[in-house]
Amino acid sequence: MLRIKICGITNTEDAFAAIACGADALGFVFYNKSPRSVSPETARSIISSLPPMVTTVGVFVDEDKTTLESTVAFTGLDIVQLHGSESPEYFSLSRKTIKAIRIKDLSDLEVLNQYKTAAAFLLDTYSPDSIGGTGHVFNWEIAVEAKKLGRIILAGGLTPDNIEDAIKLVQPYAIDVASGVEGNIKGKKDHTKLRLFIERARKASLRHYL
Repeated sequence: MLRIKICGITNTEDAFAAIACGADALGFVFYNKSPRSVSPETARSIISSLPPMVTTVGVFVDEDKTTLESTVAFTGLDIVQLHGSESPEYFSLSRKTIKAIRIKDLSDLEVLNQYKTAAAFLLDTYSPDSIGGTGHVFNWEIAVEAKKLGRIILAGGLTPDNIEDAIKLVQPYAIDVASGVEGNIKGKKDHTKLRLFIERARKASLRHYL
């Protein structure tokens, strides 16, 4: 069954809306340069209010390992997602870890072989100006190839309008969306878009997964 992660959660209202619509996981960004970043205190407050069986993911970029581990312990995060240039040795963490790879072309998949201990790979669109949340898609055929190397979480420019096509082609382990379910304010979810995205993703997964 397809897993759905709503990333860039900054407030309790959006967290509960995502859960009500059927999200499996919520992402919290701990990167000060992101417009969707949250403090450990805010994340802890939101996470402590969540019902059971909801997975929480912390997004980090080249964070000091000690700081990362203290943030994980303080907030109660379930999974770590690394978006920087962390070495394979960095992955000896207290939580399962997702490695994000920013995709320009097929050659970018070569690095996946270096991170054999990653629980999954998140494929996002490369941008020289941002580590994620660009709102742009990459060539999904590359994601199909990436499935040969591990569990794939598809990200990068997914929206309610294109999610069915993405799932039909890639059939990923999971999908991840941030900007595609936002309105004009980054970090604030549009609940109508959120509902449509998850509804269409679920229907597409039932139709196209074996």
